[in-house]
Amino acid sequence: MNDYLSPRRARLAAALVLGDAVLVAGAGEPVPLPEGSDQTYPFRSHAEYFYLSGQDCRGGVVVYDPRDGAWVDFVPTISEDERVWEGLEQRPGTPRTELPGWLDARAGRPVALLGAAIPEASGDPPATAAARIALTHARRTKDAQELALIRRAVAATAAGFRRLRENLRPGTTERALQIELEAEFYRHGGTRTGYGTIVGTGPNAAILHFEPSARAVREGDFVLVDAGAEFNRYLADVTRTYVVGKPNAFQRDLYQAVLHAQVRAIDRCVPGAEWKQIHLATAVDLMVALVDMGVMRGDPATLVETGASTLFFPHGLGHMVGLGVRDASGLLPGRQRDPRPSLRTLRMDLPLEPGYVVTVEPGLYVIPPILNDPGRRSRHRHDVNWDLVGRHLDVGGVRIEDNVLVTPGGPDVLTRAIPKTLE
Repeated sequence: MNDYLSPRRARLAAALVLGDAVLVAGAGEPVPLPEGSDQTYPFRSHAEYFYLSGQDCRGGVVVYDPRDGAWVDFVPTISEDERVWEGLEQRPGTPRTELPGWLDARAGRPVALLGAAIPEASGDPPATAAARIALTHARRTKDAQELALIRRAVAATAAGFRRLRENLRPGTTERALQIELEAEFYRHGGTRTGYGTIVGTGPNAAILHFEPSARAVREGDFVLVDAGAEFNRYLADVTRTYVVGKPNAFQRDLYQAVLHAQVRAIDRCVPGAEWKQIHLATAVDLMVALVDMGVMRGDPATLVETGASTLFFPHGLGHMVGLGVRDASGLLPGRQRDPRPSLRTLRMDLPLEPGYVVTVEPGLYVIPPILNDPGRRSRHRHDVNWDLVGRHLDVGGVRIEDNVLVTPGGPDVLTRAIPKTLE
């Protein structure tokens, strides 16, 4: 067993509060491609299984019985065909064929079934829900092993962004920039991309989850890049926005508004701070800037409270990151979602604690589907300088995102080596 798993499992055993239930977590099985090509989609163990076992093992199951405090890793037996065709090797552990006997010996007790479903067991809904809430909350604090993997992913990500910046010039396509970025991830140890790379140029920079296209960069375009390398299932999640050539005054003001708000938001990432309040304070900072620019009218705090801020800042401030792009985000156990309009898309609502790794990613965008909506124009007719907005409908948007480790001594910006310069 990996050295870090024993202390991790001991910590989890205390946090899960299973009562008399047993814990069962499945890795999942490969999913065949639909055209009968004898291939599968790339396999990834369910994150809950991976966290408990430390391995990608298709068909694997990890179990825990609080009565005896024993964790058992069940692994499938590798067939000759799998050895011949795929080069698979037998993993250490208890043969999965012994799992039914393990379950039979505990018949009548509730099963908290996490990870992927397995045919050998049915989960008890209350036990499963309680265990998932507890595990998710326990996963939020990153241990030393996790932080080491995140830092490896950050290093590969920084190399990719350096390479992309070297290739930013008129005529380069979004797709070409994606290729240079991702190839550098791999050259520097990345095992895959952490999520679908976003490269949006010009008006495409206002599409929040834009897939790179064949559009060529033009002089004066915003170029928004949201990407991260993955290293052994842990990843970085970084956004930078550039201008190719010389930015105009509106672009520069928009960028400086986001950068100022982001720096202030990072400074607020200290133990005990409520993420919801950091988001709201950042939204006010952004509205102060837009009022100063003449884009919005009124009191900045009121613009946030009424939801007018979401016209230009439509997403949450960020989320957790680590074992997945939104690793263990969500609500503090016992909380309900806040219904206020300015919090509708917030990814998490909880107080920050040491060991949390969060993304801090404010943004301001000129998004035609939002701003051309008649209902919004009517509802916010006094909040927005619509004539000014109309002159910039194709400008795109700005987002700046860093990964921040919360520590007792203050925020540690893990991605500080990736420059935040506009040109």
